[in-house]
Amino acid sequence: MKTNPLSLHIPEPKCRPGDSVDFSDIRVPAAGGVARPAIDVDAATIRDHAYALIRVLGDDHKAVGEWNPKLSADTLRTGLRHMVLTREFDERMVKLQRQGKTSFYIKCTGEEAIGVAQAMALDAKDMLFPSYRQQGLLVARGCPLERLMNQIFSNKMDNLKGRQLPIMYSEPDYGFFSISGNLGTQYPQAVGWAMASAYSGDTRIAAGWVGDGTTAEADFHYALTFATVYRAPVVLNVVNNQWAISTFMGMAGGERATFAARAVGYGLPALRVDGNDFLAVYAATQWAAERARRNHGATLIELYTYRAAPHSTSDDPSGYRPGDEAKNWPLGDPIERLKAHLIAIGEWDEARHVQLIADMQAHVMAQLKLASSHGTLGDPPPDDPGSMFEDVLVEVPGRLQMQREEMLQLRSEIAAQKDSEMAAQRGEH
Repeated sequence: MKTNPLSLHIPEPKCRPGDSVDFSDIRVPAAGGVARPAIDVDAATIRDHAYALIRVLGDDHKAVGEWNPKLSADTLRTGLRHMVLTREFDERMVKLQRQGKTSFYIKCTGEEAIGVAQAMALDAKDMLFPSYRQQGLLVARGCPLERLMNQIFSNKMDNLKGRQLPIMYSEPDYGFFSISGNLGTQYPQAVGWAMASAYSGDTRIAAGWVGDGTTAEADFHYALTFATVYRAPVVLNVVNNQWAISTFMGMAGGERATFAARAVGYGLPALRVDGNDFLAVYAATQWAAERARRNHGATLIELYTYRAAPHSTSDDPSGYRPGDEAKNWPLGDPIERLKAHLIAIGEWDEARHVQLIADMQAHVMAQLKLASSHGTLGDPPPDDPGSMFEDVLVEVPGRLQMQREEMLQLRSEIAAQKDSEMAAQRGEH
């Protein structure tokens, strides 16, 4: 019997640099068309939610449908303020990186609604296990930008003492677990923390974030297994921003099914949400959090968005995607959409928005002045090699104490030798 030769499918993005942008394959449904199920719904009965797209803001910028969280105008303005502040913070930090005042930075441009809306929908005491593009979580929780800048500059006030990459914040006072450069680790950590919370009779839940590319990591699947088996009170978020560095989401399986659909095989409820719709993100997170608090277990949320900026300051996206792709993203810009909604309901105007941007820029600069006074990459704090022995072990063993003393003694002898040589050059001996 004659057989055809086998072939291997290599996923390729539809558009490369120089091509015309084509998002015709993305179906954007009308807002308000997805039903909001009861909190205690059986996951199997809402399987279609993993393939739908929850949207609240319509083309007329009005909120419609069962998922409308009906937030007050003050709450919406607070959310807009947090998103604008996050963006202005990002813009300033990139400029400082280009000036050599920090080595590295990652922006969340186009994804501000995710960090901000989710932080506002969760309880302030819930534990967050983020990836590196959720700085909006900290902004919305009121963490002073000066603290983040100190970590970015690795200055003398950096609470991590320069032991992390600049943007891998750790803010336990704000329920923000240390960001890990090993992608995917935060998922099993979030599930494990949630299990411990439930086991101890606590009332706090956890939330974790990964990108679309990280869903191909083993930790993602380990976490979903434990979340299902032990009904962990956790909200698991997949930020599908279309690109994992220079690799498009198809390389992680996004061509074949939605990322939300991965929850179906585990028996978890899944929601697929317009990640640039502040109200939709808030409502879906609120639903998943309430479900976890009522002991109905975990929920997987796919936040469908677009990474408008480069992956990081080390990346040049012009090498792998059309330069105007972000401008043509069919779900728009999250800040502009919330602004338009507030204007549409008579609670905002262009003049107030211009003033908001100016106020947030001034706030960033005031915080920058404070942080810069403690040093930047170009003006580092005094060298303290003895600190390498600190913050690692609760009780420092004798051999390490001996090494530290030897190192400090050697450093003292070298300094004395240099002083002696300089004195000799000045003719003091």
